[in-house]
Amino acid sequence: MRIAVIEDNEALAHGIAFRLRDRGHSVDLLNDGAEADAFLAQEGADLVVLDLNLPHMDGLAVLRAMRRRGDGTPVILLTARSETAERVAGLDAGADDYLTKPFEMDELEARLRAMARRKDLEFAARERLGALIFDRNARQLFQDGTPLDIPRKEIATLECLLERSGRIVSKAQLISHVYGTGSDTDETAIEPHVSRLRKRLEPFGIRIKTARGLGYMLDVNVG
Repeated sequence: MRIAVIEDNEALAHGIAFRLRDRGHSVDLLNDGAEADAFLAQEGADLVVLDLNLPHMDGLAVLRAMRRRGDGTPVILLTARSETAERVAGLDAGADDYLTKPFEMDELEARLRAMARRKDLEFAARERLGALIFDRNARQLFQDGTPLDIPRKEIATLECLLERSGRIVSKAQLISHVYGTGSDTDETAIEPHVSRLRKRLEPFGIRIKTARGLGYMLDVNVG
């Protein structure tokens, strides 16, 4: 599942991302409201964790913009404010749930699971890729029930491509997913991961196509 975490407290944002990625989810981290609004309009997500207090565009404005676009993605608001008026404003703007800081990660995860169930989303699932099965929880590929030995960075590369299956994924997006948002890792660092992953997957009917100058795209032969 692809989850957008929009939070300007970097320590908290990375803590949430670590927990969710450890559970097998793809996480996009954003810390600016205006950038988050543009990202959600263009890329989208399955679930959104949204802080109210953001630079350049606050969380309520981001949420209202989503709903005006007809974007019904489930949203849980994070707020340090405990006033009833803030919670009511968020729910009236279209939020599905809220959490007041500080909170336990277990509770956040439980609320995300509940939102996913209400929207008939698979919070943790296995997905067939050609002749393989990808277990999002275990972050592992299986062939006939046997796990394949694939390095973690290659699995992270596959996750990013899979979340955007059928669309071109830029090297910058892959670097952000594999090495973390804001990483100063050179974009060429992703090339050997893609190359090795491509060789591993092709025998199973899974291709990674190169869009020269743009990025890569996952193509799964399901026939």
